[in-house]
Amino acid sequence: MAAHISGIELLRVSSILQDCCDQLAVLGHIMPDTDKRRAEADMPNKMKYVSCCRQFLAQVKSDTLAELQEKGTFQSLWQALEEEKKRKANLQDIIIREEEGCLRAKALQRQLLDIRKEKTCEARNEMTAHLKDQLQEMKVKTSLERKYVKSCAELLVYQGQKLNTRQEKQLEDEIKMLEGKLEEERRVHKEMESFLKEHQTVKVKLEYWVERYEKDMEDKQQELNALRTNKNNNLAQLQDLAKKVESKQVIIEDRLVKDNLRRQLERAQLERNAAIKIQSWWRGTVVRKCLGPYKKAKKPKSKERKKGKKK
Repeated sequence: MAAHISGIELLRVSSILQDCCDQLAVLGHIMPDTDKRRAEADMPNKMKYVSCCRQFLAQVKSDTLAELQEKGTFQSLWQALEEEKKRKANLQDIIIREEEGCLRAKALQRQLLDIRKEKTCEARNEMTAHLKDQLQEMKVKTSLERKYVKSCAELLVYQGQKLNTRQEKQLEDEIKMLEGKLEEERRVHKEMESFLKEHQTVKVKLEYWVERYEKDMEDKQQELNALRTNKNNNLAQLQDLAKKVESKQVIIEDRLVKDNLRRQLERAQLERNAAIKIQSWWRGTVVRKCLGPYKKAKKPKSKERKKGKKK
């Protein structure tokens, strides 16, 4: 049944519900967070119950306040109460069934203990027979293993003896071979001693020639040093002469250049003087012989003389 509230009553109820929601929110901030698993594991049962109730009331009041502000009704409050009643009834049924299950489990445990007591003797007899069978199997298995180990040991001993015999033979052969080599070394040593005794003079001659060689090498080294000194001196003198020759060559080349230049200048001067003389002679010749611009003009003859001559 939906009841409608309006006017001042709506404001009062809304303010009361809002105040309750605020107080529950403050309580939620003070209390630990029950949504975390670790907090739920550490929190006592009473605190869990209080936290669940607080969350339920806060949700119901928030929904009711929203419904009052929108529609002016509080139908959600009735629905929440009915659902909570049903949930508690279901929880009560579950608790009753759990208690009945516990009682039944205890009865079954008693029956199981009685059955176990009856079957204990039979189980012991069966276990004894089983252990005897296992003991017999172990004896047979141990006997077989002992025989196998014994045969393996005998085989290893036989193989070891055979291997030792072969190694002994190899060692004897090596001893004989080494004795033969030792005898050969002794013979060679004696021959070397006799050879050295017979050729002792070779050693004396060798020492003499070594000393002679060293002395000759010293003399030749001194001669070589003297030759190197003379070579260095001659090289220095040659370098000085080369420098002098080079300087003289430069002087000679300079003189040759100057002489050539002087000859060219003298030749040019001679050519210039000869040209002047030739020009003077030519001018004199032209003037004397009245050639060119100095040629004399011819005088005109009178007509009478021409006529008289014609007659």
